[in-house]
Parts: sequence; C-alpha cells; structure tokens
Amino acid sequence: MPESPDYDRPEDPVLARIARRVADCRRCPRLARYLDDCRARWPDHRCLPVPGFGDERPRLVIVGLAPGIHGAGRTGRMFTFDSSGAWVYGMLHEVGLASRPISERPGDGLRLSGVYITAAARCAPPGNKPLPAELAACRPYLEAELHHLTGAVALLALGRIAHEAVLRVYGLRPGAFPFAHGAEHALPDGRILLDSYHPSRQNTNTGVLTRPMWRSVFRRARALVAKAPGRLRPNGLGGTGTHKYGSPETGPGRRR
Repeated sequence: MPESPDYDRPEDPVLARIARRVADCRRCPRLARYLDDCRARWPDHRCLPVPGFGDERPRLVIVGLAPGIHGAGRTGRMFTFDSSGAWVYGMLHEVGLASRPISERPGDGLRLSGVYITAAARCAPPGNKPLPAELAACRPYLEAELHHLTGAVALLALGRIAHEAVLRVYGLRPGAFPFAHGAEHALPDGRILLDSYHPSRQNTNTGVLTRPMWRSVFRRARALVAKAPGRLRPNGLGGTGTHKYGSPETGPGRRR
C-alpha cells in the first residue's frame, strides 16, 4: 500500500502554489519552535503548517480557527482526527456535501462537493491560541485563497477569530459586523459571511453549540449557495485584485 501524502496536493496550480508556501512556512518563530518541539515529542505527528482542503471550484468556503496539534497537526488535513472534525465532516455528509462522514488522513479518498476548508491560522498554536501577530502573518494565505476561489458565494466562519480573519481580508472593521451564531453579513463582492460557533469540545460539551444549531447553520449555508448567482463583483477585497501567492484574477480586498 503506498504511503499517504503529508497533505492533500491540489491539482489547481494556484492552489498548489499556495499549499506549498503554507507547508513550507516558518514566519512565526514561536509557532515554528512549538511545532519542532511537538514533532520531537510525537514522532508520528506531521507538526507542520496545514494547507486548505476540498473542492477546488467551491461554492462554499469554511474558515476554521487553527489546526489542533493532535488533529490536523498530526494528519496534515484540516479538521481531521479530532472531535471538531467529526462534527464538520459528519454534517457535511449529512447535507450531501461530503462523500463520507469521517476524514482519516490525506489521500484517503474523501471528496467534498462544492466545499473548500481553510483556516485563519495554519500552524497548531500552544493552547489553541494564536497571537494577533501570528494571525496577521497567516492572513495572506487566506487572502490568496479567497482571491482565487471566485466561484465561492458563501463563507462559513467557525468562531469569532475566523469571522474577524475574513473581515480583515476584506479590509472591513470587525466591530461593524458583530459575530453571532447564525448571523449573516453581506460582503463587498456579493458574498455572504455566515457565522457559527466553533465545534470545539468546550462548546459542544457545554451545550453552547448543539446538534440542531449546527445542522441549522449548514442547511442555511447550503441554501445560500444554491440560490446565489455564480459571478462575484470584482475587487471586493481590500487589495488590488492581484495577489503574490495566487491568481491575477479579481475577487475577494460573545467570544466562542
């Protein structure tokens, strides 16, 4: 049996270039040291930055917080091998957007339909808490993906940090777009930003996020992409429409 890759290699050349830059990134000294230490402690863990994963022509982009060291930090795929991933892929399968409800590892044959998964931060941070400077250093990767994925008409932010990361990519002030579970925000390029509490154990074990709440958000996301037009208004992001990590195409300048 061939050895599985350490992350899912995109076929799209722009996404492949972004993924390589993410996987090779050591911009943040604190995070680079932490991942080096974790790799020494857990040799079966990948312990490197994690690229995005999913359909390369999505209608929906899901934005998480950051890899967990024993989940995506171990496997190399977002929301894989941890409890949050069981919620994410389980619900994607339930609403017909994933080929099965379990993500095991890169190269396992799992397929997402019209969905791409990424995150505000790509390195597993100590205590699951990236610093503001680390989020800023990671933001160009998210910006590059959103520039390139021009067919995506809805963005689902899992948690306040993901919500604010998307707004900052667009050059928008987070205070003008309050985060709340189920809230919807119109973005300058015509996309809809949909908010959800993050499916962390802290939220799911305490009832802050319940299965019906989670199901409702995913059904709403599916409805948004089903009825939305396929073309975005140009130059919706805070930038110029050209991104050094991606495509020259125009497209997108309570805490839980």
